[in-house]
Amino acid sequence: MRQLPYRHVDFTDVPVPFAAPGGTVATSRPHRFRAPLTRRRSFAVTAALAAVCGAGLTQPTAAHADAAADRAALAQWWAPVNFQDVDSTGETALGGKSDYITSYDYDGDLNGRNNWENTSQFPLAAHVYYSVVQTPSFSYLLYTYFHPRDWSDGVLDNYQEDLTEHENDAEGVLVVVANDGSAHGQLKAAITVAHSNFYSWVPAGSDFTSGQESVDGTLKLQGDPHDDGHGRPFTTQQPNTHAAWAEGYLSQERSQYASGDGIVYYPGSTAEVPSGSNDRDVQYTLTDVFAANGMWANRTLTTLFATTNNFAGDDSSNPYGAKCGAGGVLGPANGACDTDAANPPWAWDDGDDLPGRGYLATNPAELVWDYFNWPGKPSAPDLAYTWDQYNGITS
Repeated sequence: MRQLPYRHVDFTDVPVPFAAPGGTVATSRPHRFRAPLTRRRSFAVTAALAAVCGAGLTQPTAAHADAAADRAALAQWWAPVNFQDVDSTGETALGGKSDYITSYDYDGDLNGRNNWENTSQFPLAAHVYYSVVQTPSFSYLLYTYFHPRDWSDGVLDNYQEDLTEHENDAEGVLVVVANDGSAHGQLKAAITVAHSNFYSWVPAGSDFTSGQESVDGTLKLQGDPHDDGHGRPFTTQQPNTHAAWAEGYLSQERSQYASGDGIVYYPGSTAEVPSGSNDRDVQYTLTDVFAANGMWANRTLTTLFATTNNFAGDDSSNPYGAKCGAGGVLGPANGACDTDAANPPWAWDDGDDLPGRGYLATNPAELVWDYFNWPGKPSAPDLAYTWDQYNGITS
């Protein structure tokens, strides 16, 4: 097995406290420098990835019903419990509603450019998007948390917070499951999305360790009171920007979960609406990214997507209240509202890692091979996908 070079770690460049592995508090997140690495890739997969977001990509053929049901059941089994911290203050907070997760068509249309305005006008029923990509060895389960607003309360009091706002927001988590012959496989690792940074986690007892990327901490498991209570990945999202982490990693989110306000979302059979900013039992339903007339199918719909890699979002006036950008500056002035700023999962990218843009969704085997080491890890990533609808592989 080829030993990958490790990054130089510099703890000096982000002066914001965060909880380090083991519950201690460090002064910054490590800044990672990438050492050059050359790798031979499968020509067929590389060619497919080059066209992954193109309008002309052949649509996958229908799979056998039993196999499709198995993938949906696997996604349901490992669907995370998610604690969404809620901020009820600020001009664009809507009393905390701006932090609720929902679907991009919560308002009954496929227009991304009115989602900011309509947040105050419609109930935000909880939905989480998912996709499944598989090789013989692993199943890669990607979950996307969508919010109609990425917003600011005008105060920089959270890690990685900024004062800009934008319409639509999508963060999430990749859950890595080993196909060990059992009905649900074995949970090995997770990678969360915090804007242009990915963070790596392993549950207790996992044999996955740091690879080209360092493992950032422990992935806690949490039971769901609406099923048999088996352990599920437990994630958390900050308010405002909705950056996703493993629950317990950030000291502020630990405190908010213990004694603050926030929403605990559980996978279930009903898309529920929170009763308020401190509702600790809200069920969400899973929605397949590849559902008929779903996210992937509509990636060229110009009312929903400005490009195939960007949700459509503008900075227009809001007839129902504060416009996008108003929350970034305290007082009557308006701050910055970025347009077309939210990415769908196939366009997520960590700015300083080796794997390409979108690989968390479209080529997760290569990304996970790069991020982690494990016993028996092959000398090159296994790209023999048996199921990868992003690239038209369905057999």
